[in-house]
Amino acid sequence: MGESVIIIFDLNGTIATDGIIKDSTKKRIKELRKYHEIFILSADTFGTLKDIEEELGIKGIKVDKEKYGSEKIAKNEILKEIREKYKNEKIIAFGNGANDELLLKNADLGICVLGDEGTWTKTLLNSDIVVKNIDDGLDLILKEKRLKATIRE
Repeated sequence: MGESVIIIFDLNGTIATDGIIKDSTKKRIKELRKYHEIFILSADTFGTLKDIEEELGIKGIKVDKEKYGSEKIAKNEILKEIREKYKNEKIIAFGNGANDELLLKNADLGICVLGDEGTWTKTLLNSDIVVKNIDDGLDLILKEKRLKATIRE
């Protein structure tokens, strides 16, 4: 495994569909957490964030849109806070929706997941890489030669 990075996930539409994460995705996230610090950002639409956080052994952060006026801005502010705490770490962010646009734009590597919920076009345009599903995106990190092949110029 290469150097450690910070990984930030949007929950619904990115790693979960209707609040449920597939077993194949859980397995990959559990493997990644051995080497990387992982956060899930969510408005917790389905009320599953706490259970997912406990099951996967990673940090869930509930997005407070009231504090910042929108989920998009709130996620970007959380990204800034994480960047400040982990100054020397690269940040990879995964998302799909309108509220992930700034998160993917401002991460060191923004990965847009097409997934079952579809993708907000502006988020796609502000990402660095697009994958057809979350497992393919996670495999870019787990099998780092794939990522190197994708970003090589």
